[in-house]
Amino acid sequence: MKQLYTILFFSLLFSCQENQPAKSPNVLFLFADDQRADALGIYGNSYIQTPTIDQLAREGSRFTNAYVMGGNHGAICMASRAMLFSGKNLFRVYDKLQGEHTMTMDFAAAGYKTFGTGKWHNEREAFESSFQEAKNVYLGGMANHYELPLRDFDDRGKLGKPERKGYSTELFAQAAIEFIKSHSQSNPDQPFFAYVAFTVPHDPYSPEATYINHYPDGSLPLPGNYMPYHPFEFDHLTVRDENLTGWPRKPEVIQMILSDYYALITHLDGQIQRILNTLKETGQYENTIIVYAADNGLAAGSHGLLGKQSLYEHSSKIPLIIKGPGVPADQELDAFAYIHDLYPTLADLAGLPQPKDIDGKSLVPVISGDQEGVRDALFTSYRNTVRAVRDEKFKLIRYPERDYTQLFDLERDPLELNNLAENPAFASKKEELFQLMAEWQGQFKDTVALTADIIKPMAYDPDTLQRKPDQWQPEYTLKRYFEED
Repeated sequence: MKQLYTILFFSLLFSCQENQPAKSPNVLFLFADDQRADALGIYGNSYIQTPTIDQLAREGSRFTNAYVMGGNHGAICMASRAMLFSGKNLFRVYDKLQGEHTMTMDFAAAGYKTFGTGKWHNEREAFESSFQEAKNVYLGGMANHYELPLRDFDDRGKLGKPERKGYSTELFAQAAIEFIKSHSQSNPDQPFFAYVAFTVPHDPYSPEATYINHYPDGSLPLPGNYMPYHPFEFDHLTVRDENLTGWPRKPEVIQMILSDYYALITHLDGQIQRILNTLKETGQYENTIIVYAADNGLAAGSHGLLGKQSLYEHSSKIPLIIKGPGVPADQELDAFAYIHDLYPTLADLAGLPQPKDIDGKSLVPVISGDQEGVRDALFTSYRNTVRAVRDEKFKLIRYPERDYTQLFDLERDPLELNNLAENPAFASKKEELFQLMAEWQGQFKDTVALTADIIKPMAYDPDTLQRKPDQWQPEYTLKRYFEED
């Protein structure tokens, strides 16, 4: 009889343990700044060294057709981050988050501790209402990576006075590490949402000192769609990033840019390894949803451009990796995704109710294999000067102020070099995509006419383009990229 009671006791004990709800998964959101999708080893780049991010992708699922929808001015990252946190499309939120219900608000309401560090290029008040804890927060856009003015939360949950503390990538990683360690000790049963927004590889291209010359000048190949000039004018050709070097874009200078750009990313990869090691050391790695993404891409010499103020693939496509509970390992997905899909996707993966009044769509049905995609086509926009739409194979780019169209077969021409718009064999496809573009414009209430009332010339004289360094360029980049002038 005593033996029977013992058996019953342990049976009840194990039954109670099995019925206890599992701890909700943590979320670690790692966000790069200006990283084009192909600047990772796992995305087919054999020259760049990104072992940590590559391994993260092998342990999770990666999207090969993830995009930022565009921007309403040259600082694409402002609109991108507003879309990410609100779950809304460009034409509903633009670059403003003030007054919007944000992604981390939902997680806080569900009992999560929310923490933020790094770049916040939207309103200060929106950050303060979106996070419960914060350290080393940068309010702004482009800045010197060595001297960012960083702020911490005070005891009222407000961002305090800025201090300059050291190299940004390492400071953001350290803040995340300290939060994970502290939270695992003080509140081990409470899930967390940690948002880590790096300022690299955004220019100025000034790698951390020990990573300078990590990729020797001239050792990296030019982009396959490198051009000395963009073939026509479509907007301000001297906007922001475009000023880093002159015209023509000299091959050796583009290789210098790539050397610095890749060094910034490889250093970032090492700092991410430190964060992931902390998750492992605190026993939280397996129960953490980890996202790696970027706010937009970058030309870096492609099509004679340097920045992200265009709708070519290199500037609008982003890396997107998701790893964690319920996410299949080593899975490559070609479904169309927007950055504002991440809000409902993370809510879905974490078991939160689906947010209301948003435009993003949960990617979980795609990740789980229940659906091939959540949309059949994809629309992007930049200011009032460019519109683009793509389907599974073809992409149409329209320049209303120039009355000019490009049509690319992305399957055969992924570098967007062969314009088929005037080829009679593709006339029906061109018309089909024009109609699709008009439908998307109607859906998003985009009122820009696809042919402007006043048509501007496409030709321009590169010799008249003038550039000058901005206030954020450190001595390293001034000597490297501006002494030639």
